[in-house]
Amino acid sequence: IAIFLSVAVVVLSTLEGAEQEPYRGVLYALEWMFTILFTMEYLLRLIVVRRPWRYAGSFFGVIDLLSILPAFIGLVFPGSERLMVVRTLRLLRIFRVFKLARYLREASALREAFYISRHKIAVFMTTVLIVVLIASTIMHVVESGAGNEAFDSIPGALYWAVITMTTVGYGDVVPVTIVGKITTMMLVLVGYSLIIVPTGILSAEITDTRRRVTTTRACPHCMAEGHDRDAKYCKRCGQLLDP
Repeated sequence: IAIFLSVAVVVLSTLEGAEQEPYRGVLYALEWMFTILFTMEYLLRLIVVRRPWRYAGSFFGVIDLLSILPAFIGLVFPGSERLMVVRTLRLLRIFRVFKLARYLREASALREAFYISRHKIAVFMTTVLIVVLIASTIMHVVESGAGNEAFDSIPGALYWAVITMTTVGYGDVVPVTIVGKITTMMLVLVGYSLIIVPTGILSAEITDTRRRVTTTRACPHCMAEGHDRDAKYCKRCGQLLDP
């Protein structure tokens, strides 16, 4: 709840009129309340963990630090809230939303699904990149030959291809030839796969992860549990498991 509320304070502080009283005072008090709360959490984690520097350099350790750092920068440099650089640093407080990941049970399953399917997704994205480059080259040759200045270079055509494939379609760059329009239609259809294919891959991996049979066999080195029934090595530290 505190994380959600602190992010809400950051969002509200960007509204017009947030720098005026009484809103400024309320938001300022709430911000420092959450800053003190997260600072205490950060310090307690550094105290109780076995390796403080390892936690401080971890992903969540960096996120915890970034969530409290902007407020203290304002104390070191009085009046710095007027500086654009510090105002940008203050927006780093939005990183607090990433702290939610450690409290979500499904985060580990999603992370594992991403890791397992990373090669499949990489192959798919590489294929998409090749299609985009081919389509951009075709459009450059066809449209520039017809006098369409928007496609006078492959990078310009590449901009059109990305916007078209993501189905955004700003309309500032449009084809004028029949071949160009046909290529546009085909690229739009291919663009839908940008959502469908990765979603299908991740969904299949998440389902497979949930169906995977695990045991309570503990690792003799790090005492981690939940290994697959046919696992020979610990999934956390890599040590050989007892038979």
